[in-house]
Amino acid sequence: MKKTILLTLVTLIGMNAWAQKFAYVDTEYILNKIPSYKAAQEQLDKLSAQYQKEIEEKYAEVDKMYKDYQTEKVLLTEEMKQKREDDIIAAERKVKELQMKYFGREGMLFKKREELVKPIQDQVFNAIKEIAVEGGYAVIFDAAASPNMIYTNPRYDKSDEVLQRLGFK
Repeated sequence: MKKTILLTLVTLIGMNAWAQKFAYVDTEYILNKIPSYKAAQEQLDKLSAQYQKEIEEKYAEVDKMYKDYQTEKVLLTEEMKQKREDDIIAAERKVKELQMKYFGREGMLFKKREELVKPIQDQVFNAIKEIAVEGGYAVIFDAAASPNMIYTNPRYDKSDEVLQRLGFK
């Protein structure tokens, strides 16, 4: 499948592409060979499990509140029912907020990942870039996920020409 996509890409680029040098790397293989990356991943997995356990405990508390409410519902006044329902909704909202705080787009786990893993990934990227520049490669593909370009020589970047043709500077 990857070979088919790569061959299609090369065909689409046209005859000028044959004059360019291409290469690929497997970043997953590279990262798994770096001990500090493995240690960071283990630390993140432990932190994630800890956060997940806390969230599950909080949801269990909300579930208990709801079950208790369902059991006692027939004995409560309308005012008491409303207060209990509001309390359950507020407790559930707090758990969801905590979940976002831990696992959200800008959550604590994301920030910890940025702190631990990003510097290692940056080092790998810089090494790939150095190899590309020294070897004269126009594009280096990442075979780990799909043939995505992770480095392109700016000399072959035609983005500014496209913008100029569209009338933008």
